[in-house]
Amino acid sequence: MVSLGCPKNLVDSERILTKLRSDGYLMSADYAGADVVLVNTCGFLDSAKEESLEAIGEAIAENGRVIVTGCMGDEAELIRQKFPQVLAVTGAHQYEQVVNAVHDASPPVPNAFVDLVPEGGLKLTPRHYSYLKISEGCNHRCSFCIIPSIRGDLVSRRVDAVLREAEKLVHAGTKELLVISQDTSAYGVDTRHEPRNWKGREVRAHMTDLARELGQLRTAEGNAPWVRLHYVYPYPHVDHVIPLMAEGLLTPYLDIPFQHASPNVLKAMKRPANEAKVLDRIRKWRDICPDIAIRSSFVVGFPGETEADFQYLLDWLDEAQLDRVGAFRFEPVEGAAANDLPGAVPEAVKEERYQRIMEKTAAISAAKLAAKVGRVLPVIVDEVGEPDEDGSIGATARSQADAPEIDGNVFLRDVGEGRKAGDVFDVRIEDADEHDLFGVPTA
Repeated sequence: MVSLGCPKNLVDSERILTKLRSDGYLMSADYAGADVVLVNTCGFLDSAKEESLEAIGEAIAENGRVIVTGCMGDEAELIRQKFPQVLAVTGAHQYEQVVNAVHDASPPVPNAFVDLVPEGGLKLTPRHYSYLKISEGCNHRCSFCIIPSIRGDLVSRRVDAVLREAEKLVHAGTKELLVISQDTSAYGVDTRHEPRNWKGREVRAHMTDLARELGQLRTAEGNAPWVRLHYVYPYPHVDHVIPLMAEGLLTPYLDIPFQHASPNVLKAMKRPANEAKVLDRIRKWRDICPDIAIRSSFVVGFPGETEADFQYLLDWLDEAQLDRVGAFRFEPVEGAAANDLPGAVPEAVKEERYQRIMEKTAAISAAKLAAKVGRVLPVIVDEVGEPDEDGSIGATARSQADAPEIDGNVFLRDVGEGRKAGDVFDVRIEDADEHDLFGVPTA
């Protein structure tokens, strides 16, 4: 590490080195012994910039593998013009980016006997599935939501950082990646879909690019992990991920928060009101990928919702035939604009509408699941039971249409010995009810 400039820069250098040390890196006392050289630059005065450029030039001459960070990172073009061979340029305080650049240049070697933290990080979910957060915040201003006031506007993570995390999770045993954010479709909008180098190719911070790259990951057994997209707003470019599902690169599953279908209610919610066009797109999605499962959630009893608005939603659901649906009774949230809207719906009416929508969606779900009886489907196991008095072992699993915790299950009989959580195999569906499937392994 070559650290230039003020004490604040020195503290930044210490923080970077602390993180790298925790990742298992050792510091070299000279250029010759280093796999990579970090130059933390100062850009306060022209003389300081000149000193920084000289330090970069010396590091390149002595070692050749140089990462530049610090205040001059804002002048990345100048640095790359003068030294095109630098591996990466990051700005001041961008600790994660610097560490990621070091990981790229000289990947850390996991050591189970030394590392205090496993490669995939500490997790609260089972080992076989992991949530992958790609951004924070949201640019929408839905009248019922206060997320932007809590978490701010959209801030997307670098695409190479997301892919590196995903790769680590898969290497650590994850068989299913659940991509989450406040608005997955908007990923990269705030950075103008800034491209980054990943595995020798340029990848944009864009939902379709990210999805395609996640589909290239492989587990220790050489299989593609399930990749499930959540919180997807139906922007036009969502159409481009459906072929990836048809190709098997993505799990054929979309979680789209429609919230309602009536144009009047959607307008009051400050949501896009193009429900007819969405129906056409859903039909096209199913033409491309017949097995696609679409889940959504809806709010009933929103201020101003009339019986006609609610009936419109029920009719829309008949048309849409969504695979998985959750419903919520509207509740005022402190700070939400919807609280001041006229036409509050009485609690008794909310409850009656809630029961009607749940009855409607349960009937749709039952028919869709009944159509799967007799088919052979891949499942992922969440839990294996103990042998019963006859020695038969059952298991709780999920199909590709079922996200953990929020959708249904596939209950299996006679799975045999040796099965464990995270195993993926084919099962024959023998029965179904309103929400779950029942089956037996084919082998």
